[in-house]
Parts: sequence; C-alpha cells; structure tokens
Amino acid sequence: MNYENQTAEQLYTKLEGNRDTYLQRGRQAAKLTLPYVLTEEGFGSASRLNTPFQGIGARGVNNLASKLLLALLPPNSPFFRLQVDNQKLQNEGTPEEVLSEIEAALRKVEDNVMSEIASERYRIAVHEALKQLIVTGNALLYMPEEGGMRVFRIDRFVIERDPMGNVLYIATKETLSYEALDDEIKEVIQHPNPSTKGAMDSVNLFTAICRYGDKWLVKQDINGTLLPKTGGMLPLDKSPYIPLRFSRIDGESYGRGYVEEYLGDLQSLESLTKAIVEGSAAAAKVLFLINPNGTTRPKTLSESPNGAIVQGNAADVSTLQLNKFNDFRVAAETINSIKDRLGQSFLLTSSSIRNAERVTAEEVRMISMELESALGGLYSLLSNELQLPLVNRLMSVMQKKKSMPKLPKDLVNPVIVTGIEALGRGHDLQKLDAFLAGAAQVVGPEAVSTYVNIDEYFKRRATSLGIKLPGLIKTQEEIAQEQQQAQLMQMAEKLGPSGIKAASDQSLAEQQQQQATE
Repeated sequence: MNYENQTAEQLYTKLEGNRDTYLQRGRQAAKLTLPYVLTEEGFGSASRLNTPFQGIGARGVNNLASKLLLALLPPNSPFFRLQVDNQKLQNEGTPEEVLSEIEAALRKVEDNVMSEIASERYRIAVHEALKQLIVTGNALLYMPEEGGMRVFRIDRFVIERDPMGNVLYIATKETLSYEALDDEIKEVIQHPNPSTKGAMDSVNLFTAICRYGDKWLVKQDINGTLLPKTGGMLPLDKSPYIPLRFSRIDGESYGRGYVEEYLGDLQSLESLTKAIVEGSAAAAKVLFLINPNGTTRPKTLSESPNGAIVQGNAADVSTLQLNKFNDFRVAAETINSIKDRLGQSFLLTSSSIRNAERVTAEEVRMISMELESALGGLYSLLSNELQLPLVNRLMSVMQKKKSMPKLPKDLVNPVIVTGIEALGRGHDLQKLDAFLAGAAQVVGPEAVSTYVNIDEYFKRRATSLGIKLPGLIKTQEEIAQEQQQAQLMQMAEKLGPSGIKAASDQSLAEQQQQQATE
C-alpha cells in the first residue's frame, strides 16, 4: 500500500482494523496480571480497575520485567561497545600506539553515553515498555531531541511491516488539550467546540512515520490539517520512534505477549482462587441452628452473656457446616500445581527450588542459570530492535548537541555486549569452572597450579562476569616488586643494614646490566 500521500489520521484509521485481535488479547492478558498496563476502551480518571483474585500474574510480570531491565541495561557497566575495524586501520598503516589511543578515546565516549542514559532516566521508560511487551507484546518508544523517552501503548499506535519484518508505516494517536498547543498551531486548526471554546477541550494529534526509500518521512496533522514545521526526512537508523515486539511471528506486523502463552494457566488460577476465596468466606460464617420443637429458646442464647447459666437442651443447638473440605483441598492442590508452572515460566526462582531441608547454593545457581537461558531468544530480538536503535538514536542526539564527536560509520560501529552475549559468557564461565574442577580431580590441585596461567584465568573469569580488572588484580611487575621487598625484609632480619645495602647494590647492578643488554 502507498500511504505517503494520505494524512496521518487516514493512515491510522486504515491500519487500525488489523490491530483489533492483538488489542483484545492484550486486554485479556492485562486483566489477569496488571490491569493498568492496557485498560478497556473509554477508561477514564473516574473509572475503576478490577483487581484479580490471584497475584502470581502481577508478581511474575514485575519480576520478569526487572530481570530483563538488568540484563539489557545493567546499571554499572555499558551495554554496548564501540568496535573499531582494526584490520582496516592496520592496512592503512596506523601504528599500534594510535590504535590504543583510539580504543581509550572510544571508552570515554561509551562512558558519556551511559552517563546520558542515567541522567535522562531512560531506564524508567524502558521498564515500562518491558511491562507492555510482556503483557501485550507490543510497545513504541519515542525519543525526542530535547531528551527523555515516552512509551506508546498498543492502543495508541498502529504499525505495518513487510514479510521480512521491516517497518513500513507507523502512526500514533495522542489526545492533547487545546490550550496546550502552540499559538502557531492554533491559528492553523479549528477549535473542537467553536461555540463554547472551553479551555479543557481536547484534540487528537496524529503522527505518521512512513518509509520512503532509505529514509523516514514524518508528518503530523490535527483534524486532517497538516501542522507547520513538523514534517521532515530522517535516516533509517536515526529515527526517534523505536517499535518493539516481544516475539517475531512471520507475516504478522505485531508481536504476541509473553502472558498470552500462559493465558490458560492464569485463567484457571483466577477461577480456582476466586472459588476458594468465596467458598472460604461462606465457610467462615458462623450460624447456630435451634430445633423449633425443642425447649431451648433462641432469645435465651442470643441475650445470654459469656459464662451465663441458662436453661436448655444441648441437643436442640447445632452449628451450620458446609462440609466442603475435600472439595477445597482438590482445588488448593491444583492451584499449587499451577503456581509452580507459572513460577518457572516467569523466572520466579523461589517457585522452582525444591522444598527440602538441604538445598545447596550450587543447586540454586544452576536453577537460576537454567531459567535465564530460557530467555535467549528474547535477548536476541531485543538486542536488534531495542538496544541497537537506542544507541544509534542517542548518539545521533548527542552529536547534534555537540556533546560527543561524530564517528566514521565505516570504521566504528556499536556492538551489544549484554543480553544474549552476557548469557553466552555465563555459559563459558560455567565450562571454565567445570574444566578446572575436573582437572583438579584427575591430576590434583598442585598440577593445576603448575600448568594453569593464573593471570589469564583471572582475565577470562572477569570478562565472563563483566568486571573491570584494572586496579583489582596485581600486575606481574607489582608481584615481582613485592617479592623483592619481602626478600629484603628477610635479609634485614638475618644480616642487618649492611646486608640490605649489599643486596640492594647487587639488585641495582643486575637491573642496569639487564637494561644495557636490552
């Protein structure tokens, strides 16, 4: 379809019908987890949200969103690296010293980008977007040049992709107050209620982002009127709009949410929990039944204080009981079974650990690693559709603000180092530890310490854990210097000051001889 010649409102209206199925499924999933993530149509400030009877859905979504946020945007380390094409620079005759200086300069650029992310509080918006992805499967990020980030829900945007999954068209709908518009825009559009001209009257702002060759065509309109100074062309990799989806399905423009995959368990848990809660409330109600043909009078029992002596027959009084214990027990066992399955699905480690007196820390670590590995496919998708566009857009904005230099595209490219990459390094660490443990059992710890390069082992382990080594691990020169000082201290205890001077002179002579040889 060709929508370039249509208004943004027309584009939104034409693509709106293809979104209905995903919108309904998203609202159904939100009802059982976090109802505020995607509310019903017509929801307003005076409307009420229905609270689910079970909380495992909300807990699972919050837990999974937090884990994804920490994996994709770790707080204490960059989630990307600026990689230099060293081979191309070496072919051009660039010295090794210059390559090292370039690497050091790029590390500073990475730190500046991460500082920008922290100062603009992008993580808050990304966490909100992750909740939208988990529940509804779709979200749209908007990063203006002024800074900050906004999240569009699926009921506020439409999208169309080609069979390869590339975005062709995006249209958004925003409801704004008429008084909040600029005076220049007010002169172009008409007031929604010309007769009253109320200050609280609202208008719908439509934005269209259309792919036009190797660029994006952006335009905005209100009531079919194109707004001035809002259109323009943007490069493909620097668009302020970043569409996200939880799962990639061939031939579909929208994604499917994670909650949708476990909707059956959540619906069953909701029904069973509601039945037990309402049944327990009915069973907790205390009612006394009195034989109408007996000698005990109801007024005597109701008006008698505690410990009073009254006339009556105990056989005339009985307590109403439901006798539904066995039925409730079956429902409770089913609920526990469903909770265990959902706990594993939403990476709730406490639900996956067996109930026993002795559970080792290694068992807990292995279970956590297994649960994290289940998200490998999601990490791959989000690294391409969230992290890379986020870095490219942020670097573009910072370059326009002159807060970072422009980088040549043919030499420097951002590479994602978290998510699936971090997951792979975690598996490498597991294999490395298993190798050393097995070697120690076969040949003994002494042989391992003899053959293994400790310095290289520390480097690989720190890389797998994402820890910076400089300043933490001593260098070979520092170790040699400490050993030499220890020898001098031992000689001082044995030979005295004269022995120290002789040893120092000898060590100095050896160093001078070694330098002369070099």
